[in-house]
Amino acid sequence: MKSLIKKVRENKKGFTLAELLVVVAIVGILVAISIPVFTAQLSKARKATNQANLRAAKAAAIADYLTEKSDATDDVTYNYDMTTGGVKVVGENNVTQVASAEVTIDSAASNVKYTKISVKIDPKTSGSDATQTLDGAEITLYAEK
Repeated sequence: MKSLIKKVRENKKGFTLAELLVVVAIVGILVAISIPVFTAQLSKARKATNQANLRAAKAAAIADYLTEKSDATDDVTYNYDMTTGGVKVVGENNVTQVASAEVTIDSAASNVKYTKISVKIDPKTSGSDATQTLDGAEITLYAEK
């Protein structure tokens, strides 16, 4: 009988149930720790994308304004196309087409991705108290989630 038990113990191949449960528990703990880290990185990536899109929209609108509308006296609104990186003029004095939330590049949201970005340039503003100006014209960024 002792020799039979000895053969069974020596012939042991594979893992016991206890060993497998310990490994599963360790993997579960590692996953529980890593999920918040990856979520935070995703949030940072969204914020960086929003900031880059806002900067690109502002630069494209200013370039178009300076080349095409430098003598304009009415405000001009540009819609930024994220796929092409260009802007399209919405129209003069057409504020209803502007997206709902005014934003700045520094205050870009990190929990959502902006789907529509508009830039309004108002040359009638004196620009002395405005934070974002271009030769006395106030530049306002609008973003929609």
